[in-house]
Amino acid sequence: MADQTPPAPVVDVPALNALLDGTYVEVRNLTRKRLVEHAGVLDDQREMGRTEFRERVKDVVVELAGTGQTGLGFPTEYGGGGDIGASVAAFETMAFGDLSVLVKVGVQFGLFGGAILQLGTKRHHDAYLRDLVAADLMGCFAMTETGHGSNVQALGTYAKYDLETREFVITTPDDAARKDYIGNAAAHARVAVVFAQLQIGGQSEGVHAFVVPVRDEHGAVLPGVRITDDGPKIGLNGVDNGRIAFDGVRIPRENLLNRYADVTETGVYTSEIENPDRRFFTMLGTLVQGRVCVGGAGINASKVALSIAVKYALGRRQFGNPGGGEELLLDYGLHQRRLFPLLARTYALHFAQEVLAGQLHAVFSATDEVDERTRRALESRAAGTKALGTWHASETIQECREACGGAGYLSANRFDALRADTDVFTTFEGDNHILLQLVAKGLLTDYSSSFGELDQLGMVKLVAGIAVDTVIERTAVHKLLERIKDVIPGWDDDSSGDVDAGLLDPEYHLTMFRWREEHMLSGVARRLKRGMDRDMEPAEVFSRCQDHVIGAARAHVERLVLEAFVAKVAAMPEDDGTGNKTALNLLCDLYALSRIEADRAWWMEHGRLSSQRSKAISREIGALCRSLRPLAESLVDAFGVPEEMQATEMLAPGTNEARDLKQGRTHA
Repeated sequence: MADQTPPAPVVDVPALNALLDGTYVEVRNLTRKRLVEHAGVLDDQREMGRTEFRERVKDVVVELAGTGQTGLGFPTEYGGGGDIGASVAAFETMAFGDLSVLVKVGVQFGLFGGAILQLGTKRHHDAYLRDLVAADLMGCFAMTETGHGSNVQALGTYAKYDLETREFVITTPDDAARKDYIGNAAAHARVAVVFAQLQIGGQSEGVHAFVVPVRDEHGAVLPGVRITDDGPKIGLNGVDNGRIAFDGVRIPRENLLNRYADVTETGVYTSEIENPDRRFFTMLGTLVQGRVCVGGAGINASKVALSIAVKYALGRRQFGNPGGGEELLLDYGLHQRRLFPLLARTYALHFAQEVLAGQLHAVFSATDEVDERTRRALESRAAGTKALGTWHASETIQECREACGGAGYLSANRFDALRADTDVFTTFEGDNHILLQLVAKGLLTDYSSSFGELDQLGMVKLVAGIAVDTVIERTAVHKLLERIKDVIPGWDDDSSGDVDAGLLDPEYHLTMFRWREEHMLSGVARRLKRGMDRDMEPAEVFSRCQDHVIGAARAHVERLVLEAFVAKVAAMPEDDGTGNKTALNLLCDLYALSRIEADRAWWMEHGRLSSQRSKAISREIGALCRSLRPLAESLVDAFGVPEEMQATEMLAPGTNEARDLKQGRTHA
């Protein structure tokens, strides 16, 4: 490998920004404009008390609703924009700003509004959509309970049908069944979409959704409803999370959201989906947009952190050669190693999110019925991308905070709010580990019709009942191994004398990622079947394999992320007059190699990576970081994070660091 770093390409920032913004560049730019108009909320978050800030956040949400910015995904006949893809793009971009505003928008329009839109029928749309799109009717999404979060099918709240009055009676039987952590509940919601066990004549029909008024038009809590505040939280204190309990609250029969099931006046339960498990998972599947949006928001919060940290490192000097000037932080190899792999992964996740959002838009905009397999594949991809995107946000924000030293600890520089407000992203809209189990379940069942009907134990039994060799044959591990050898002859043989061969070949990266995924998947199938063959209890079998299940799912999603990045770069013209394709190639290589390096113990354990080649990968990562150093500012500028959304006190005016900022930006 050459010792000298080749000349850096020149990045066309506006063109790269347009590429990242994609189809909805106008929507994203309008959202940026709205963020700048409400930039003062960032100061309010630091200076206001909790109660005052909650009201401030609500006012911002109402103002945004008045511009149409928050209603893009709703039908035009109810005041919306009729474009799911546009609504996702707007929400993702809002993550550049205050995240309490973002989450309150998500609660009002994504969860509350989305439930009525997707689970209700025309009578509910006519009754509620126009007012909620305009934010004249504030609502909440009451699914999670104190005793049940991920296991929604076991919720304790129940809705009993009263045949005499033609009403449902909503009841919270104990404290474990309280609706908990419910955004908008503590102060502002007048209506709740409540998920409860439907009971008719002493028989349970499973969890269904009901529209339940909780406050009157003056804000007073209605009789039979008990609401308490969840109190201060780690972050998002502009969102009024609360607990709700119901003491025999009566609602009309028509308040059942009845897209998938209904109850006649005479108490007859009807549904076109006969299997109750399948019905339940079909219902939840319509709410997948929330996971897509949360994952995208986490990725965009990472862009804010990286924009701040990279620019700080371009202005802050420290140490240096004796007798000479101090060095810019970003010129230190370790600093590059800390930030640039995270930058590369942010780009990779951005393009993976772009693919996911496109699939979501296609499914929910289709005029014909979308087949179940396609929907399950969308749900799986949304779950996995959300998990990786939100974990990435937590890691990136913390690393960027540390990379800014004491300046990163100042509230004015946003890291405290970014870190605290995104922390919950890893557990709401689904705990990330549970979501990866969902991904693995889909892989093992190959999105069969059983997919939505299986809990963890059902998955174990299913795998035990199929020929595990079928799974292994589908993975074709041995064929992938041959592909690696075809791409890079002698890649696993130190005696070949060229351990650097093919390190920057995207086919090598893809084949390595695919091999890991398929090997882990077949290994999970073998372990599950072996446990059942030994007559072990399914719960014990799954518990012993759970780490392996999560590993296979994570490997699958990382492969999807890499494929999205490689495909995006490959689709760019070779000569568009900019160095953008070259720059993205560098980032794509860095993403792939840094992920291989992070998991190199696994590849070495399984004989797919020699110690010499592992060392070569680490050397190549260092070289890639040096190549990216002159491009760093351009690459974060291309994210399009408004200056008003970035740090305010990183460099004091008039200091040497401030005077050096311009020089640092052009330093190679």
